[in-house]
Amino acid sequence: MKERTVLITGAGGFTGRHACRHFAAHGYSVAAAVRREDGEPIEGRLHICDLTDKAAVKRLVEETKPRFVLHLAGRNAVADSWKDPLGCMEANLLSTLYLLEALRGLEYCRLLVAGSMLGFDLADSPQPLHPYSLAKTMQVLIAQAWSFLYSQEVLVAKPSNLIGPGRSNGICGLLAARIARWEKGTDTSSFCLSSWHEKRDYLDVRDAVAAYRVILESGQSGAVYPVCSGAMRSLGDLVETYRGLTPLTLPIEVGNTPPLPPPLPMDASLTGRLGWSPAIPFTQSLSDALDFCREDLTRQSCPPQQT
Repeated sequence: MKERTVLITGAGGFTGRHACRHFAAHGYSVAAAVRREDGEPIEGRLHICDLTDKAAVKRLVEETKPRFVLHLAGRNAVADSWKDPLGCMEANLLSTLYLLEALRGLEYCRLLVAGSMLGFDLADSPQPLHPYSLAKTMQVLIAQAWSFLYSQEVLVAKPSNLIGPGRSNGICGLLAARIARWEKGTDTSSFCLSSWHEKRDYLDVRDAVAAYRVILESGQSGAVYPVCSGAMRSLGDLVETYRGLTPLTLPIEVGNTPPLPPPLPMDASLTGRLGWSPAIPFTQSLSDALDFCREDLTRQSCPPQQT
């Protein structure tokens, strides 16, 4: 039996670190691709690669010879995409194109591209909300087109807002980090929400990477698999849950920013038919996120002793 090697791009990110641990725990040999080392441990064999460098991507694939690829790398900050739209396009599109082209040289490989719920539907709502939305929509179109044009095993996952332990730039992670600093007394500034009633689907990142594995193993090439909890929660729900996890009175304000349009409905039944379902409760996800931020803050303020 051939070794089950999975190449995970963006392995140093919030989702990537969880993915490396999850796949390793399920018997995979993990090749973890990162743009640069940050000193934090990552499960698997580390590979430094700039995915916007075509030759570097080709070398990465030739060295690792994966049977499975989970493509998580890219830029995912909406605000940054407004400031540097070209950089957002390069990071999300060139990396995908170069990876698809390099994988064509392998005898067999399944690629799962992690899209985003922030993409837009070309038929129903042909106007992107921001450059990041445009980039992720084009990324999915490219992946599906490659699957058809070159008969490659390419699948797409469309995750909702991922939460849980780790360093995340999502609203749940940012608020958890702020609460940890408030508790420690290192930050006294208030936290401003765009809206109290804005609703989103939130899913634990550990449930998401479990879904990615199931999709890679059993999904249909060319298909798009929603990865979500199926429960819509408001930002107010998020704040109230955090309030129950800390003794502090949280200095949170609601700004005057117009709320974003409601997201397109997500239904994970297609992914569910592969045998996956979310397992981690919302409150547990936020509790674990807050505990991680508390511990991370302690680690930063107490560097290891020199020996």
